[in-house]
Amino acid sequence: MKFNRTAALAATLAAALLAGPLQAQEATIRKNLAERVPQFQKIDEIRKTEMPGLYEVRIGTDLLYSDAEGNFLINGQLIDTRSKRNLTEERMEKLMAIDFSALPLKDAFTIVHGNGKRKLAVFEDPNCSYCKRFERDMQQVDNVTVYLFLYPILGPSSTEKSKNVWCAKDRGKAWQDMMLREQAPAAASCDTTALNRNLEFGRKHKISGTPTLIFADGTRVPGAVSAAQLEKMLAEAK
Repeated sequence: MKFNRTAALAATLAAALLAGPLQAQEATIRKNLAERVPQFQKIDEIRKTEMPGLYEVRIGTDLLYSDAEGNFLINGQLIDTRSKRNLTEERMEKLMAIDFSALPLKDAFTIVHGNGKRKLAVFEDPNCSYCKRFERDMQQVDNVTVYLFLYPILGPSSTEKSKNVWCAKDRGKAWQDMMLREQAPAAASCDTTALNRNLEFGRKHKISGTPTLIFADGTRVPGAVSAAQLEKMLAEAK
């Protein structure tokens, strides 16, 4: 098995040498890392960074950095001190973006502020204190339609409350009564498979905390933001 794997890597490297220097460099890094770190997960992409001689090694949405031979690996932030840019952060934002049109909006309910012209999707847990703070700040933001995805990840109580909100006659009112006024939703029952789909979607896109905000341009922001920050982000997402 080891022989077959080595032979395959050698064949890949030979093909890359014929393809060009950049492809050959990538193949060298793949080959050396596969041989030296066999427990490594499958590498999805290798690309040059803005720092000469440094390559980005991407595994899913995790980023590492390597020299041109795969002799060294770095786990950290790449910062351009000239332009004062965090290149790792910028790259992560692109990787973590979610196409707004791909959101399963049928599994959310809407809360409309003002004319509702702007759009925002939010994944929230009813027991999340940061979500409650975010909801209070949202009262200061006008002219936006919020697509609210119930995302119960903080235990059985979160699941129960989310089910009661989803099954309420007026979901938006039940949600705001609970988050803003500490009024628990009345017990109710209905088809709540939408909550399971939300959890599945979140796992697929690595939504690990609440609130998680998704803007119209696909930008994802984890955590609560102030009303002023939200206004700025909504303006930039047009």
